[in-house]
Amino acid sequence: MKLEQIYTGCLAQGAYYIESNGEAAVIDPLRETQPYLDRAAKGNAKIKYVFETHFHADFVSGHVDLAKESGADIVFGPNAAPDFKAIIAKDEQEFKVGNLTIKVLHTPGHTMESSCFLLIDEDGNNKAIFTGDTLFIGDVGRPDLAQKSDITMEDLAGFLYNSLRTKIMTLPDDLTVYPAHGAGSACGKNMSKETFDTLGHQKEVNYALRANMSKEEFVKEVTDGLLPPPAYFPLNVMMNKNGYDSITEVIKRGTQSLSPEAFEAAANETGALILDTRAPQTFAAGFVPNSINIGIDGGFAPWVGALIPDIKQQLLIVADEGREEEVVTRLARVGYDHAIGFLAGGYNAWQSAGKETDSIVSITADELAVAMQNDSSTLVIDVRKPGEYSAEHIADVDNLPLDFINDNMASVPKDRPVYVHCAGGYRSMIYTSILKARGYNNLIDVKGGYKTIKDSGKFELTDFVCSSKK
Repeated sequence: MKLEQIYTGCLAQGAYYIESNGEAAVIDPLRETQPYLDRAAKGNAKIKYVFETHFHADFVSGHVDLAKESGADIVFGPNAAPDFKAIIAKDEQEFKVGNLTIKVLHTPGHTMESSCFLLIDEDGNNKAIFTGDTLFIGDVGRPDLAQKSDITMEDLAGFLYNSLRTKIMTLPDDLTVYPAHGAGSACGKNMSKETFDTLGHQKEVNYALRANMSKEEFVKEVTDGLLPPPAYFPLNVMMNKNGYDSITEVIKRGTQSLSPEAFEAAANETGALILDTRAPQTFAAGFVPNSINIGIDGGFAPWVGALIPDIKQQLLIVADEGREEEVVTRLARVGYDHAIGFLAGGYNAWQSAGKETDSIVSITADELAVAMQNDSSTLVIDVRKPGEYSAEHIADVDNLPLDFINDNMASVPKDRPVYVHCAGGYRSMIYTSILKARGYNNLIDVKGGYKTIKDSGKFELTDFVCSSKK
């Protein structure tokens, strides 16, 4: 038996490859299919099934393309109704993969079709359970994504309580739990950085699995403190349910090489958004006017999904040379299939062609301290998440989280300097670039973010809750 967790850090997503006696199964694959086909070819195995734990909201799964390319059957649990050919399994239905058995456990709660897959070895022993978004390490799936007029968040949380206690917590403690996500995913609120664990240990440390927890307590704790889901979540659900363009076609379309002249013409003629994926400080030094910076070496795909509201928005890419296909692929993972080309030669080619450029002023924490000492009315905004801000922040500085930039934009003045910081400089550059493209020309980025601010020792810091000086 071969079992491999294929973890993608930028999405905090776990897919799984299982192989036995010439047959293989893939659970919750990413959209690019070649890595799974290569694994099967290496083991001289045929992919027999593609198992989907549910209709994912935070990424576009590769189930449709992988089934076409491998000849595998797609398997969902009860209640799923996809617009393509698939096996809709019954609760406790079993599937053979070589000498192994994969048993479907219907576990509604995160969504109504959510199911877990129990792996049973050739001797009939329960070895592992693939829990999708039903059970995470340290958390459980959020119950607010599949609300309908007749099913509330509280209803879903109640279903989840029952699923955990009747289908999962009754299984052996030595069973390995393999979830679909880890820390950083918006599908839960308290996930561990660990990507697997034993069920027994989770019963000891996971707040949602407390033995003496009532359903009422569970519903309250699981629904408390949930932030609104990113706007692209329901759009990804529909793509996973209805199908999508081939990833090969998406990459071909998005990796068209455009000269500076052709790039400029495409921007003017199509209204495409210019997405610059270089490092924040590289971007700040010079960029194509009206570009938005979301660096590829960060939480790229989730931030694209959170901040570009139209999933069908045409995109023109500025990237480090050689990384253009990577950018297009990672956009496609979250359903942004409409990249129409990239700037050949990158920003250097644009600059060499004598095209108009723009830049963003970026200063150090020490320079910010001087500015604040010289002018007590200096305006600084902290664009970290509310929890980060609450833990500690510069005294008398407002929190305007990047996540809600469209809601808080009106709070930012255009007629005076505004200093912007996040935790390390990644999000503040995204924030500043978005507002810059919308006519805010007095924004100043603080490079290195809150870490350098705190390390400098030159600021009065405070705790939001107790307002104690630090």
